[in-house]
Amino acid sequence: MADTKLHETDSQDQKDWQSETESAAESTEETAADTAAEETAKETADDDDVYGVPMDKVEAVLNATADKKDLTPQMRRMMARQAENTKRVEESIKGTKSNPRWFVPLFCALMIIGLIWAVVYYLSPAGAWPIPNIGAWNLAIAFAILMVGFIMTMWWR
Repeated sequence: MADTKLHETDSQDQKDWQSETESAAESTEETAADTAAEETAKETADDDDVYGVPMDKVEAVLNATADKKDLTPQMRRMMARQAENTKRVEESIKGTKSNPRWFVPLFCALMIIGLIWAVVYYLSPAGAWPIPNIGAWNLAIAFAILMVGFIMTMWWR
């Protein structure tokens, strides 16, 4: 009896649940995207309201292209601080000393030469190269050249 009641419904009377859920999901995705775009626009407008200054004025102040007559006292102080910071940075850059152009290539070359010296010593038969008949002193020479290069890196500015 239960089986007959279950199968008595016609297939055309049954709802297509899958298509209904898919269409509902698509409409929710569309509304979610629209809502997110609206919220972002509201947040930017709210940020302008919170700080009382539109973002384009702030950018004009930071780029020093703003008209000082139209600025609030806060914006004038911010512009003055920005100019002061820029001046300080420029002065500190002028005060730094730099190395000559040959300094970096020299210490890089010394470290590479020292490394090559040690590799050639290890790969040569019976340690005959780079300088024959001094044996393990070749490693000391390689190490000394390497150390001069490394010490020069500490003086690099």
